[in-house]
Amino acid sequence: MSFTSGALLTREALVAAPIYLRERDWTRVRELIAEGNLLQARTLATGQRRAREVAQRLAVLSDDELELLVDSPTSERGHLLWAAACRRYDLIGEFAEEVLREHFLLLTPTLDHDDFDGFIRSKALWHEEVADLKDSTLRKLRSNVFRMLAETGLLSADGRIIQAVLSARVTDALSSRTPSELRFFPMGGAAR
Repeated sequence: MSFTSGALLTREALVAAPIYLRERDWTRVRELIAEGNLLQARTLATGQRRAREVAQRLAVLSDDELELLVDSPTSERGHLLWAAACRRYDLIGEFAEEVLREHFLLLTPTLDHDDFDGFIRSKALWHEEVADLKDSTLRKLRSNVFRMLAETGLLSADGRIIQAVLSARVTDALSSRTPSELRFFPMGGAAR
């Protein structure tokens, strides 16, 4: 549940990904980020926590996806980072597929906190670690998921779900996995 430490982490990803592509070692990436305070954190602990979090998320992307991330416009970056968050955290991936995408496909135009809270309640029945979360942690998780959706351009400020329009490059990268990671996005068509 460490996604309480940041939303999409786009700025941090743009620092960490090129270092990884040069070093090919996530431990070394974290060391270099900490040594140079490359994330410009106010405290050492904050810098280490953000470096750890961004490294964990980016580590689920392939080298080709990381190269695409570095050499892409903002919208593609957002889509790749949303997919990375969904891969890294089953809870986010399941929410994206079971609630966000389902709402979109059923023509339910909005998403709100009650949708997230209901989803969490349903997961708590099967996952003790979710059932044991404090209310303050759940609020932080919910807040970060909604911030990620907004930063990715999938949710408007007033809670309207915005259809994902993925580039051909991102579509190819995400649909090459089994099952297809297009399932994490509000979009029509089969998630191959």
